[in-house]
Amino acid sequence: MLRSAILGTGLYVPENIVTNDDLAQLMETSDQWIRERSGIQERRWVTIGEDGYATQTGADMAVLASERAIEEAGIHKDDIDQIIFATVNPDVTFPGNGVFIEERLGLNTAGAMDIRNQCTGFVYALAAADGFIRSEVAKTVLVIGGEIHSTAMDQTTRGRDISVLFGDGAGAVIVQATDEDRGIITSVLHSQGRFAKDLWLEAPIATYPGRIDQQMIDDGRHFPHMNGKMVFKHATRRFCESINEVLEKGGYTIDDVDLLIPHQANQRITDAVGQRMGLSPERVFSNIAKYGNTTAATVPIAMAEAVAEGRLKRGDLVVTVAFGSGFTWGANLIRW
Repeated sequence: MLRSAILGTGLYVPENIVTNDDLAQLMETSDQWIRERSGIQERRWVTIGEDGYATQTGADMAVLASERAIEEAGIHKDDIDQIIFATVNPDVTFPGNGVFIEERLGLNTAGAMDIRNQCTGFVYALAAADGFIRSEVAKTVLVIGGEIHSTAMDQTTRGRDISVLFGDGAGAVIVQATDEDRGIITSVLHSQGRFAKDLWLEAPIATYPGRIDQQMIDDGRHFPHMNGKMVFKHATRRFCESINEVLEKGGYTIDDVDLLIPHQANQRITDAVGQRMGLSPERVFSNIAKYGNTTAATVPIAMAEAVAEGRLKRGDLVVTVAFGSGFTWGANLIRW
């Protein structure tokens, strides 16, 4: 039986480090306020050049992460026959970033698609890659999570509840067909659209001619909005439900798990989930203090760091889990 093994990981984050004290120069906040509410100490933001544009695109960061994943996997880039790019923020409205990666890597018409499931995007993308491989649509899939958030946030006191949380970066993995006893065992995916407006970006909006006007901009409707208490409550619950569900579906228990890699939404959520699931801190990966919430990129960035730190090794049983806008949530169960 074909399985989908993760052979290589890679990450890239911008060099520009933005600390909590830096943000305190832009808005009414403090290092203590941010740390207590999120666990974040710093994040990476793209640098804005003299022309007013970021000096790196989302595709630029994704290519760098992908090249590292390709090298670690020990494959040739021409082996890639499908690209799946998970993101909240493609570089342009259309086409998606996947095709830019195909061109930048010089691939020979590999398939390319974007998945727009926000924070849950990479979990959905891994499940899609597994489906492509098991159905023999593809043999080698490049799965990427990448974001530029910093240019799309209200960096004033009005927007501080969101703008202090998010960072920029990209993570990538190579998923390839194998007949070895390893790889993605199973996945679970869910959504609940009645909560969509508790975490959403309203404008530009397709039903309005021109899609945006000055009043929408003045009202801040082109910035993300979040009901923080609602998101925290649902995220903690759905994380635990997804972990239990994917383990039961795969025939394992929480005692079998070597490492949990959760979406890096908030350190308080990560801690609460670890405690409820009975997992020691050593069995739960966290790097939100360094990078903030990079939405679709958090899980692959964490994967790459876990491998580099020796916390994720061949044969380990790993659970990835995420929750985000939509609401959407899900988990992957993986034998590394």
